[in-house]
Amino acid sequence: MQAQALLQSTPLRVSPLDPFHNRSLPINVKSPSLATRRRAVISAVAAAPKREKDPKKRVVITGMGLVSVFGNDVDTYYEKLLAGESGIGLIDRFDASKFPTRFGGQIRGFKADGYIDGKNDRRLDDCLRYCIVAGKKALEDADLGGDKRSKIDKERAGVLVGTGMGGLTVFSDGVQSLIERGYRKITPFFIPYAITNMGSALLAIDLGFMGPNYSISTACATSNYCFHAAANHIRRGEADMMIAGGTEAAIIPIGLGGFVACRALSQRNDDPQTASRPWDQDRDGFVMGEGAGVLVMESLEHAMKRDAPILAEYLGGAINCDAYHMTDPRSDGLGVSSCIQSSLEDAGVSAEEVNYINAHATSTLVGDLAEVNAVKKVFKNTTGIKMNATKSMIGHCLGAAGGLEAIATVKAIQTGWLHPSINQFNPEPAMEFDTVANVKQQHEINVAISNSFGFGGHNSVVAFSAFKP
Repeated sequence: MQAQALLQSTPLRVSPLDPFHNRSLPINVKSPSLATRRRAVISAVAAAPKREKDPKKRVVITGMGLVSVFGNDVDTYYEKLLAGESGIGLIDRFDASKFPTRFGGQIRGFKADGYIDGKNDRRLDDCLRYCIVAGKKALEDADLGGDKRSKIDKERAGVLVGTGMGGLTVFSDGVQSLIERGYRKITPFFIPYAITNMGSALLAIDLGFMGPNYSISTACATSNYCFHAAANHIRRGEADMMIAGGTEAAIIPIGLGGFVACRALSQRNDDPQTASRPWDQDRDGFVMGEGAGVLVMESLEHAMKRDAPILAEYLGGAINCDAYHMTDPRSDGLGVSSCIQSSLEDAGVSAEEVNYINAHATSTLVGDLAEVNAVKKVFKNTTGIKMNATKSMIGHCLGAAGGLEAIATVKAIQTGWLHPSINQFNPEPAMEFDTVANVKQQHEINVAISNSFGFGGHNSVVAFSAFKP
């Protein structure tokens, strides 16, 4: 409309927006034609980022739920992060004494009372238990606990919770049963509880949600891929509400051993709490974590009709692939930088509006700097941008990482406080960002992005901001 109004204005009047108007042009220089000027103005207007205005297509966050090394309460989780507390310790779930890495962000004392019945609680893989509890807690946070769910159209409510590894304990136990006792001793739950879609399925069955339902598995980028897809279901009018995020429970012998074989893990067994140290020159690999992080995402129209608590707005996101290597990122950062740029375009914001980045930052030798180099390609001026690393305290929760980090991002928007990146002892010289080193900082967030990248070259970026009507 703005471009149309400009075109209809009289050519006898010089518009202040006219980029070519210059009264001091020499008489021998030919002024650009009116058509050229019109095209330039249209191009400038079209290129300006525009946020979504349609309440049916605007996506807001109305609830959050998690299972973490710091417990199952969102506020407690963020308080621990703000305090700079490490959740990393020695593994005692099994005998890890013969592994070169013997520590992780292991969840202890998890209970699903009131969320999963006793029989299923004993049968289910932890990956599924975490998903169901986090999902139901997110609904409670969205004021949709218990009988209140009767107010929504369940045919337009979906579930999209992914996982990188699936039901790894059930799978490992099934293989062991086959080898030691034969196929007759394999549990009939082996296949259903091992496959990656079952978390979304069981949660939907429990809630009666009949909308879009599946899982995405893109390694450590899983959660962001789920947010991106869930938002698009809402934008296309296929759902009013989606429960989306990631879940993971891989701290078992085969999971630990597999990442040891990849030579991806820190071996700082003498001091586990300082092992996850993103951007530090002495980092030696990532630290395994586990848990689940889930958001309730709704169209603004649906949220306002039911007077829902609006925690933040999902502005947009993007996904792509490095198409380069199974485990290593591109050194030039091309895939990541283009993914960030695409996410900003989808969100309708400019790079200058972003002033907080929740980084992927796993504490690996190659990955940390590859991300920083990619980010610097998009954000030419890093002044005023804060970038922190949630994984420095909870470890790398694989498919659930983006979910737990999205919750940290939304809490930062809500509270105005950024949690620290702990274990910043000897920072890389290439760092040109304020990494909120070791101590929390107060920071009013304009636009935040959260990065997640996975084995296979999967890149994902999502953008959030405070909700403004």
